[in-house]
Amino acid sequence: MATLYHYPLCPHSRFIRLALSEFGMEAELVEERVWERRREFIELNTAGTTPVFQEQNGLTVPGAGPIAEYLDETRGLALGDRRLLPEGPGERVEVRRLLDWFNLKFHEEITGPLVLEKVMKRFMSRDDGGGSPDMSTIRAARANVRYHLRYISWLLAKRNWLAGAQMSYADLAAAAHLSCVDYLGDVPWEEDEAARAWYARIKSRPSFRPLLSDRIPGMAPSAHYDNLDF
Repeated sequence: MATLYHYPLCPHSRFIRLALSEFGMEAELVEERVWERRREFIELNTAGTTPVFQEQNGLTVPGAGPIAEYLDETRGLALGDRRLLPEGPGERVEVRRLLDWFNLKFHEEITGPLVLEKVMKRFMSRDDGGGSPDMSTIRAARANVRYHLRYISWLLAKRNWLAGAQMSYADLAAAAHLSCVDYLGDVPWEEDEAARAWYARIKSRPSFRPLLSDRIPGMAPSAHYDNLDF
């Protein structure tokens, strides 16, 4: 069995967990607290970030982007018309563009700050940057959620899924990031029905069920987190 080094509220890890499930693959999940900078993990990925995917034969692929590309290159054709990175060059560009939007921009403006301030700092030592959350950072991230929801709604006004007619990596990445923010109760779903309906579609897929069972010790999810009819 393959292995995935991850952190439960790391959105990039969640993206790959969703992708693996859509490919019909199982992987042993190894929780990695990246702030501890465990030597054995650094040897797998010198960047010290999750996720890291390791095949049963020992081949190691670090980072959400490289893992997604690797899975498409090695298993993508088997999905047929359900391929998560489409065959057409223009369609592939759009999926990759949106992957950057969510895995870079959304993460920098929302997921990264919220998860760090509200979750990771609880478990980090003072020397590692732990302590009380910075409320100004949290408020800024919460404000940013609204315009990202509007962008999702704008995309869906012209498309069935975020990047086009078929579900793709773009949808999985966006949903992975939003699922982390939703766990923390910071998504104002009532303000955007189109985005909420799209997320409900993703949330109802079998691949999403393991994410909905994730729990952070001492921190319960929002009341509607695992409710499919929210």
